[in-house]
Amino acid sequence: MPKEITYHWGESHLLIKLGNRTERRIRVLFLSEFLLAVGMATIFFIQARPLTGGFVHILAAVGSMLLYLLASYRFLSRMFFTEKMLLDKNEFTIITRTPFSHKARSYRWSNVGPLHYIGMPAKTDHPLKGKAFDYFGFETHEHIIRSLHHDGNLCFNYGTYTVCFARGVYSWHAEEVVRIMKLYIGPALKLGPEWERMLQEHEVD
Repeated sequence: MPKEITYHWGESHLLIKLGNRTERRIRVLFLSEFLLAVGMATIFFIQARPLTGGFVHILAAVGSMLLYLLASYRFLSRMFFTEKMLLDKNEFTIITRTPFSHKARSYRWSNVGPLHYIGMPAKTDHPLKGKAFDYFGFETHEHIIRSLHHDGNLCFNYGTYTVCFARGVYSWHAEEVVRIMKLYIGPALKLGPEWERMLQEHEVD
């Protein structure tokens, strides 16, 4: 299960640690993909032996090693992905980290457009949804695929492009994050019209 979101107040900044909020079923999918790739790489490596068998054997061995490396890179990058948000009076910084990379993108508040909650993009139901003969679970597979390719549940326009972040942060946590951000930064944080409804519903509950 994803860890709780934590807030760290400094003298001149607010650090919000989102951590890794990947759902358990998505983690299982990552593991399955990793095991499948490792299995294929192992088959290639076995077929390549002995390495003195010629150019084709050496090529297969090199291919298997590259597949091992690629599978490990993808698996570790996904499983240990973490996300943070750093706020100060001038800039909003989104920090993402994996075992192999560290990225920090900063945006000046004066150029940050209204913050929106987009959640999971709407989709039409699969034709087999709810049917007794949907043996392969196509509807479930589509939901998982959409989760894999989702950049984040919060977004804003910055100049001519859209910035998405807060991967795996859904409405009940997004409301809390936005309240804390608003408390710290004040009017510099502009909100989309959907937040008024969402925050009112939270207060009523």
